[in-house]
Formats: sequence, structure tokens, C-alpha cells
Amino acid sequence: MEPHELAHRIARLGLEKKGKQIVLIDLRGLTGVTDFFVIISADSDPQIKAISEHITKELRNEKIHLYHKEGFQSLKWVLLDFVDVVVHIFRNETREYYGLERLWGDAKMEFVVDEQKR
Repeated sequence: MEPHELAHRIARLGLEKKGKQIVLIDLRGLTGVTDFFVIISADSDPQIKAISEHITKELRNEKIHLYHKEGFQSLKWVLLDFVDVVVHIFRNETREYYGLERLWGDAKMEFVVDEQKR
């Protein structure tokens, strides 16, 4: 699966667990670390855990394996590293504090919304 497709797949999986304010940040040409960030907000620690476990499980079933994960001790910011796509799942206040969108303000951003709620 191409990185852009994977980023969209992860965004849809985040929506399935009621993730909010989902944005894909295209980092190609800006850094060699990864191609995309997917940023997802959640309202609670259990929701962060549910979103991250859902993404990991569903992608594992599709033979896409997690390279690295961080943040499960405090559940304020969970990072899932799929190499070409890095997922950041934040509590709302933690996302605002770190402001990844501001740090990567020159990158192309795509906002993902739940079409069923439109």
C-alpha cells in the first residue's frame, strides 16, 4: 500500500473509533523521517487506547506491521510508527500544547471528516 493510501486508511480507522480533527500532513520533500503524519484527537484516555489498538489490529490483519509505538504509559499522546506514516493520537489539550500543525505549517495538509456526519 502506498504511503498516501495508508494515511487515508489510518484516518478512516480513526473515524471508526470516533477520532476527531483528523489531519494528514504530507511531509514528502520536507523531511526524510517519514512521508505522512496522521494526527487524531480524542476526548479521553480510553478513547486514545481504543483508537490506537483498532488501527494496529486492523492494519496487522492487512499485513501492515507496526514498527514502533510510544505513549501507552500516560495515554496523553500515543505515537504509532508505520515507517512511511507516523500516527499521533492526542488528548485535545496535549495536541494544542505541542501544535504539530504549526511546526509543519509549510506542509500540505488534508483534513478528514466523517462523511456520515455532514
